[in-house]
Amino acid sequence: MLFAWIVPAAICLLMHFTAEACSKGNVAANKLPHGVAEICDKGNMTANSASHVQPGTNITLSCQLKQLKYNEQCKIAIFFNSSELIINYGTSVSTKFQVLTYGKHMFTCKIVCEYKKKLICGVDIMSGNPPDQPRNVSCIQYGTDGSPTCTWDKGRLTYINTTYVIQLSDGTDIFCFLEENLSNKFGSLVLSKKLNFDSTYTVVVAASNELGSAFSQPLMFMLVDIVKPHPPRLLVEFENSVTNFSFVWHDEVRAQHCRIRYRPLTGYAWNTVENVNSENFSLYGLEPHTEYEFQVSCKIHPERGLWSNWSTFQTQTPEAVPTGLLDVWYKMQDVDSQTQNISLFWKALSKSEAKGRILRYTVTFEALNRGGPEAEVTTQTSYTRTTAKLDYRITVTADNSRGSSPPAVIITDLGIGDLPPPQKVSALPMGNGSIFVSWKPPNKFTAFINGYVVEWMDTHRKKSLAPPPTWVKLIAANLSTVISEHIKDNVCYDISVFALYQDRAGRVASVRGYSREKAPSAGPQMYTTPQTNGVLVSWEDIPSHQQMGCITAYNIYLRKKDSEGAPAVYAISNATSQREFYITNLQRGENYILWMTASTAAGESPWGNRELVCLESAVDWLIVVLTCSFFVFSVCVCSMRPARKVLYSLLSATVPQWHDKAIPDPANATWARSYAAVKGELSVPSSLFLRDTSSFEEPETIEVEEGFTKTDSQIFHEKLIFGKVHGRENHDWQSESSFGKQESEYKALPSTTDGDSYEHQLPYLYRRMAEVTEQMQPAPEYLANPISDRAAGYLPAGILAPATDTAAEQQELECSPISVFPTTFLPPVFSYGGKLNLDTVRLNGSSFTR
Repeated sequence: MLFAWIVPAAICLLMHFTAEACSKGNVAANKLPHGVAEICDKGNMTANSASHVQPGTNITLSCQLKQLKYNEQCKIAIFFNSSELIINYGTSVSTKFQVLTYGKHMFTCKIVCEYKKKLICGVDIMSGNPPDQPRNVSCIQYGTDGSPTCTWDKGRLTYINTTYVIQLSDGTDIFCFLEENLSNKFGSLVLSKKLNFDSTYTVVVAASNELGSAFSQPLMFMLVDIVKPHPPRLLVEFENSVTNFSFVWHDEVRAQHCRIRYRPLTGYAWNTVENVNSENFSLYGLEPHTEYEFQVSCKIHPERGLWSNWSTFQTQTPEAVPTGLLDVWYKMQDVDSQTQNISLFWKALSKSEAKGRILRYTVTFEALNRGGPEAEVTTQTSYTRTTAKLDYRITVTADNSRGSSPPAVIITDLGIGDLPPPQKVSALPMGNGSIFVSWKPPNKFTAFINGYVVEWMDTHRKKSLAPPPTWVKLIAANLSTVISEHIKDNVCYDISVFALYQDRAGRVASVRGYSREKAPSAGPQMYTTPQTNGVLVSWEDIPSHQQMGCITAYNIYLRKKDSEGAPAVYAISNATSQREFYITNLQRGENYILWMTASTAAGESPWGNRELVCLESAVDWLIVVLTCSFFVFSVCVCSMRPARKVLYSLLSATVPQWHDKAIPDPANATWARSYAAVKGELSVPSSLFLRDTSSFEEPETIEVEEGFTKTDSQIFHEKLIFGKVHGRENHDWQSESSFGKQESEYKALPSTTDGDSYEHQLPYLYRRMAEVTEQMQPAPEYLANPISDRAAGYLPAGILAPATDTAAEQQELECSPISVFPTTFLPPVFSYGGKLNLDTVRLNGSSFTR
């Protein structure tokens, strides 16, 4: 016991006395034992403490001027970091100061003369802590050929320059190593000396500064204790079996003791194998087609020393034949009387069951008691086939590169009507996306039941094109389950339960359920159709995102428009299939307002749209019916030829006689034929059409060049076209001439240059027209008078034929297109000979009858 105490004490004394020799002289040569002083040219400044002190130390500062003469107005002062501590007249000054902070404190002595300051001298005082004892000393060497590195904890900060020295002793010699990493928290030093495995070493860390020194506890070790081997080089090889592996690694010669650990990349827990004394090892029972991470670590001595870092190797195990049985479900739907659709659905195997990557699925159909199986291949997890209406044995297998899984068997049965469904199926909401489903066994054939299938589907997904269902298979002993796969809150689900009779599904028992629900957020869209005795109300489903659960009922509200009373309520409990409702006993001619709501177990929705309805009265309805009946009857009668003849004869008896009288052609009138026989020429000057001739002025004399007169029966027609302009007193007119296609001969008219011989020629033409008109027979009563009142406004009075002033004739004249000078085109009644050119005509207004 005494020896155990003496050895460490002797080592400490040895380290203490040799520390100064290894520290390269850490004591300053100008260090004053009892104070610090600075001697300057102009004066001296002293402090009664050492140059390094700890916080809380009181020091006395003094400044003494040398024998120099200064102005009597100058003062001597001591400053601390530019802050004045004391100032006096004279040649010396002294003050006390307490050091409260860490770091450098700079004191100066100055002469202050008026506003000028002159530096005399100064001293610096450092404030800090003595070093703490170094703790947690440790040494490590990476690899057998490396150099050791020692680290330690320095303790609190010293705030002043502190030196750390490692003193290494092998029992004979002492080696000192000065720290090079000047970290404030931790110390680290690489020992530049080659150690051997046979010696025992002692390490002490010595720390020192101006305020003191400290030594760590001695650390004794052998090289085998501090060497950390390099990580081994690892290689994993597969054996003949897909689940057996061999590990091969190479490490340093002295590292013969290893350990192995491995895990799937998807897992967290490690499987560890200890005490492996060779450079190869075999593992068994790994999962096929799984990525693993393997690690190996080694050390030199089985009980002493440090483990190397883990070397890592990742690889995937080979595939194996699938072992899982597919979970298959099916649905049957009739196409016609001879064929049916069979839709198969199955769940993919888990990774542990697939034993590899599933490449395809093989589906076989075998008609019971008929022929052999027919195989189909698909890469999907569903399959649909149209087949004859027979019972089938269907198998489905999953295939990977190593083989196929055991076949899952489904037997379809067209006579499932004899297989009863489960009883008393119920669905209770549990919240958080789960529903509790329970049922009772069927009433009979319970001995043949080998399980149940619970299937569920969103009620709105059911209407889309063949959505894959979600289902779970249970053993026959289970009469309840909690479904949570793809279950959402505020959504209604159709839940179906089947009993499996030796793998044949019986009849279904269904119920609707939900995990959690609310009152619908909107009402249904309603439509009204007034009918004879009431109103037909129809509606659409509320959008799925607004139903908020399972709709259990609809309410239709009806009230008279001007009524303030409570509305009549029509409750509809069949909310799943009913989409219309007929309301009777409504008053005709009365206005009604209708609206509608939907309800879940959580409450009633807001109102939907509102409709105003009014039934027509009986009289209005009778008129509509009679009118429609007459129209239909008329169409039917007119479509038959004998009926049309009878109807035409009846209508002819009731229509006036003039209705059938033909309208004669005016060209066939007697007076029109008489005019056609007249030979001569008729030319009407435009000046005769002026309404007021009293103001007519003598026009200029115009030369008329030689014309020609017609010698055969062909005639030249001239049509006068008049247009009336609103807001003007006179009539604008223009002439349009047309000739026949046959060639005609013309003779020259007499020509003169004075124009006197023709100044009465035009009135003569008008008189010829009048004479011919008097000789004509009276026109029929339905022809217009050829001389209209309109001509009196611009024709000479002497050439107008006598007219019959009767009211009837005047009325006919207004509508008749036949007149001497109408406002429309003049019919071809008059015959003219020759061509009238006004280039050389000399017009004289005195020749017109006034």
